Parts: sequence; structure tokens; C-alpha cells
Amino acid sequence: MNNMLMSLALMFLIGFCISGIFKKLHIPSLLGLIITGIILGPEALNLLDPKILNISSELREIALIVILFRAGLSLDLSDMKKIGRPAIMLCFVPATFEIVGAIVLGPVCLGLSRVDSAIVGAMLGAASPAIIVPKMLWLMEEGYGVDKHIPQLIMAGASADDIYAIVMFTAFIGMSKGEGISAWTIVSIPLSIVTGLGVGIVFGIVMAQLFKLIHLRDTVKILLLFGISFLFVGCETFISKYVPFSGLLAVMALGGTILNRRASVAKRLSAKIAKIWVGAELLLFIMLGSAVEIKALLSAGIGSVLLILGALVFRSIGVIVSLLGSGLSLQEIFYCDVAYFPKATVQAAVGAILMDVTVKKWLTRTKNPRELSSRNPGLVPPPEERGAG
Repeated sequence: MNNMLMSLALMFLIGFCISGIFKKLHIPSLLGLIITGIILGPEALNLLDPKILNISSELREIALIVILFRAGLSLDLSDMKKIGRPAIMLCFVPATFEIVGAIVLGPVCLGLSRVDSAIVGAMLGAASPAIIVPKMLWLMEEGYGVDKHIPQLIMAGASADDIYAIVMFTAFIGMSKGEGISAWTIVSIPLSIVTGLGVGIVFGIVMAQLFKLIHLRDTVKILLLFGISFLFVGCETFISKYVPFSGLLAVMALGGTILNRRASVAKRLSAKIAKIWVGAELLLFIMLGSAVEIKALLSAGIGSVLLILGALVFRSIGVIVSLLGSGLSLQEIFYCDVAYFPKATVQAAVGAILMDVTVKKWLTRTKNPRELSSRNPGLVPPPEERGAG
């Protein structure tokens, strides 16, 4: 029996059933998918093949690329010009407020140092495009908020917000190691945005011209564009050694340029990708659920909950500040505020980095790993203490 095929069968069958039940109960179906992942994952029934768990980060990244490319196909540049200042401010102001909130609350709630609090704040500061973007696309399809470009505003801001938070996270990790924050770290934030957009636009122009000169089936066009999108993200680490670069922003810019140059093609491709997203969404959130560690959550304590909630209050203030003078009503500003709350994909990716750094730091203070894990029950013990599993 092929365990990987059995795992995929369980993910699709149980995932669709539970998400369908949640929809009937008017509960977000994403929650049903995450619960499915928890049930099937190592923390509960342990029915997923280790081979799938080993590539879960890659599967989540593919799903994220799919939805961001579709977002690009729906982001009209003329709309972004009309939004102006609020869109730019949403790229970094809410995350900055959340980082400040964590710096203020970290020492109080968890007894953290200011630097460690800043690291936690930067990790929390990234919004989740995998959750936000699909919902904003749905709002656009239904016609909600499009007259004031609210879905476009939130989509664009959330995507750039991630880059800012990740760069700051890396900078604070460097500070915790005694490296400090250099001027290059600050410059790398706008530079990664510019290079990401620039590369995506150039490739978009080339592909739009190619589609004009050569007749290709829409399925072939999607495969070509996905290939380029995977290339952007796959080469990001290598390119970033020489110049700051955001592969995910390049993916969005590629889609946006196709829309700008070949609107009719973009609409057809977007409709096809919406069908692909049905399966990609299921994989993304079930795999995310399978990564949840129930024991770590239970041992986190009230201090962790208070820190997260308090940081979200600071973030909420940052969103309000960003939207002042935007012409939105109080109800619309409140909606944007809540829409900026979701966290998931970025935290799952950088959380492992923070765990690794923390364990190494504390291991330098004790020669007994068991003592480390007993003093800090929320931490995963070092590999040699965890066994083969």
C-alpha cells in the first residue's frame, strides 16, 4: 500500500467533508482544514506519511505562489495609484506598531529581554497572505468594497508587510547575536521591494508580448507562468546574496503586468487558477494544521496569550493610523483593521528559525539538555533528546 497516496486520499476526503460541515454551520472552512491537519497529523492520529510531512513547507510555498499569482492577475495598477498613501503605509506601519507592542509587553508578560521581544514582535508582525488574499479576491468577485478599492488595498499592503516583517526579524536575530543593525539592513527593505517588482514587471512584459505573437492554450500559459513564478521564489535565496530580492512580490508583479498588458488573457487565466486554488488551499491549511504542536500550545501559558493579544491591539492602532484621511468610513476602517489580523504561513516558516536560535543560545548556558527542556517545557528538546521520531 502506498502510504503517500493514502495520506493524500485522507487529506482530500476528510478535508472536504469537515470544511463542508463548517460552511454549513457558517464557520470559516479554513478552520475546518486546519483541524483536519491536527487530527491527521503527528499530534493526534498520526496518519500522514512522513514523506509528506518532510515536504510540507514546499507544498505550503507552492500554494502561496498560486494564490499570490492569482492576486497579481486581479490587481489593477490604476487602482493602486488611486489608493496612494494608505497602501504604502499599510506596508510597514501596522507591523512596526506590533513590533513596538511586543517590545513593551514582552518583558512584562514573559520576562523577555527587549531584543528577544523585538524578535517575537517581528515574527508576529507579518500578516498571512495565504488567508487574506483569497478572501479579498472573493470580496472583489462579489463586488464588496471595490468602489473604494478596499480589497486591493488590503492585498497589496499584506504582501509587502511580510517582506518588512521578515527583514526586521532577520535584523533582530542579528542583534541577539551581537551583530547589530546595519544601514544595509534598512536599505534592503525598499530595495527588495523594488527589485522584486522590477523583475516581475520585466518578465510580465516579455510573456505578454509572447502571448500576443504566439497562440498558446491557456493551460500552457498557466504552466509557463507558474514555472517562472517558481523560479522567482526558488532563486530568491541565491539572488539575495548579491542584492535584496522578494520572489513573492515578483510573482504578484508578473500577474499584475499580464493584467495590464493583456487584460482578457488575465481574466481567463484567473478563472482557471481559481479552480486550481481549491486543491492548493486544502493542501496549504491541512499541512499547516499538521505542524501545530498541541503540547507546546498548552504549555505556552497565559503570558504568551496576553502578549499576542496586546501586540494585536498595537497593530490595530497602526492600521487606523495608516487609514486616517483615506476617505473610508469608520466601519470600513474597522473591517480593514480586522482583515489585517490573520497569522499563519510566515509564522510557521520563521518560528523554526527562532526556535533554533533560542535553543542554541540556552544550550550555551547549560551542559544538560534535559535541564534545558525541563526549565522550558514549551521548547522542543534538542534532536539527540527527541529520538528518531
